[in-house]
Amino acid sequence: MTTAKHKIVIVGGGTAGISVAARLLRTGHSDVAVIEPSDVHFYQPLWTLVGGGQAKASTTARPEASVMPKGATWIKKAAASVDPDNNTVSCTDGTDYEYDVLVVCPGIQLDWDRTEGLSEALGKDGVSSNYRFDLAPKTWEFISGLRSGTAVFGMPSGPIKCAGAPQKIAYLAADYWRSQGVLGNIDVHLVVPTPRLFGIPAIADSLDTIAADYGITVHTASEVTSVDAAAHKVGVTSGAEGGTESMLAYDVLHLAPRQSAPDWIKASPLSTGDTGGYVEIDKHTMQHVRYPNVFSLGDAGSSPNSKTGAAIRKQAPVVVENIEAHLAGRPLTATYDGYGSCPIVTSAHDMLLAEFDYDLNVTPSFPLLDPVKPHRAYWYLKKHGLPFMYWNLMLKGLA
Repeated sequence: MTTAKHKIVIVGGGTAGISVAARLLRTGHSDVAVIEPSDVHFYQPLWTLVGGGQAKASTTARPEASVMPKGATWIKKAAASVDPDNNTVSCTDGTDYEYDVLVVCPGIQLDWDRTEGLSEALGKDGVSSNYRFDLAPKTWEFISGLRSGTAVFGMPSGPIKCAGAPQKIAYLAADYWRSQGVLGNIDVHLVVPTPRLFGIPAIADSLDTIAADYGITVHTASEVTSVDAAAHKVGVTSGAEGGTESMLAYDVLHLAPRQSAPDWIKASPLSTGDTGGYVEIDKHTMQHVRYPNVFSLGDAGSSPNSKTGAAIRKQAPVVVENIEAHLAGRPLTATYDGYGSCPIVTSAHDMLLAEFDYDLNVTPSFPLLDPVKPHRAYWYLKKHGLPFMYWNLMLKGLA
């Protein structure tokens, strides 16, 4: 068992980890290590457009080496456990890494097996999910091939990354079918566990109108809990556990999987200890509630807001500023207000940009455009502006 030491160790080389590493290096830190096993870095927000036939999957992937900040030590391994009492992280190969400050941002775990029958059904006979790089093109194959029948789109209960994604693909599919003149022959169902399509009433009103315009049957407070691929049917459970179950037939099925913190985080002293198991942090300072030299951001953190890249963009500078304060023995003054944004694509040329804070106050970046209605300008932002900003500014610690 070998041990190496780094001043700052970051677990995860995704959006959060790379953004924080780049910012730390820009502020003059020289000993920053990133633990990340992957060869490829994905820009996942475009996977919805890939599934909707609006983008190519290849444009969403780049080599991890190309985004790793110059000056960072890349530890190309997977983290397996953390011992915050002794300031060490262990990797799957048995190597331990000591740290002065730990930043935990390994992302979120996709629990495909928590929906009965889903894993086996994926990728064939009309069943897909935009939550996997290899499956997003399949989604488009199934959507573009359907001319009549039933399409079911489902969102799971519990926190998930990009909570709008499960319904965006329903709107893109319906818009495509309308353009082909076949929407009238397709029975479209959208199953969501929430009481409405969005947590902010004005935005929910807007989405209700859009869904109704497409003729989508919306099942609220419901969840797809089982997939019977042989019978081409899903079980839909209404309400909380113990709710009534009904069966829905499908020709095309798009499901987002249930999600939780990675298992090794759940099993660690950093976890909240509940079923999600996320890293227990102060939602404003992003500092761990029990271990002052541990910070977390992104999808693995317990902050009660939407798990989006836009949230990470606002969290990263707070984490870096508070790491500086912690190392200097000063009180932590940087705070995160819960800003998140959920770009909801409503057709092949319109998008609604839902931006809000912890208190669900609408906080628009572009006050000239009505923040609760879809606009064409936002669609261009989603397809071209945001990816450009991501690769060229955000991952370099500049935005």
